[in-house]
Amino acid sequence: MATTTSTDKPRIGVIIGTTRKARFADKPAQWFMELARQREDMEFELLDLRDFDLPFFDEVASNLWVPSEDPKARRWQETLAGFDGFVVVTGEYNHSVPAVLKNALDQAYKEWMRKPMGFVGYGGTGAARAIEHLRGIAVELQMVPLRNAVHIGGGEFMKVHPLGENGPMESIAYAIEPAAKAMLDELSWWARATKAARAADSNQSEQAA
Repeated sequence: MATTTSTDKPRIGVIIGTTRKARFADKPAQWFMELARQREDMEFELLDLRDFDLPFFDEVASNLWVPSEDPKARRWQETLAGFDGFVVVTGEYNHSVPAVLKNALDQAYKEWMRKPMGFVGYGGTGAARAIEHLRGIAVELQMVPLRNAVHIGGGEFMKVHPLGENGPMESIAYAIEPAAKAMLDELSWWARATKAARAADSNQSEQAA
């Protein structure tokens, strides 16, 4: 069996899906990154939407049809293109996704296509409704939304949130780590499968050219 090298491993972007000054997302995102980086079959990089300063979508059309004009949108697209899958860390705003996250999803198309997307949600219901909306958006972007997800909700959420006990994420690992590991297993399978399929398509296109 061939040895897997670093370049063979799928690259996964972990997106912090909110930019509020008072956001809670950093705490679960760092916990998830520490857990994910224990894996030897994937590489992970944190993508903070604060670092991209995306404008509201105002292009002629999706970049599937027309190249985007805004340089900030193009920088975001170029960043996404280097990844083989994604995990979104999100809260739930009024039963749905944060506006900045929806905008970030709308600012690309080709770069999302045929890649898996997993979810880490937090809030009273563990962002269950936001994640369901994200799954529908992912389907429209021709992605593979994963079945398994991490839901940090209810009593566990209040144990780690500053408005509650503000305890460490490790204090609720017993409740959320099994779901995270199941999601990572699923993510690995789909990231490898879709990466291989995209490479095969690319090779066929080059041969036909």
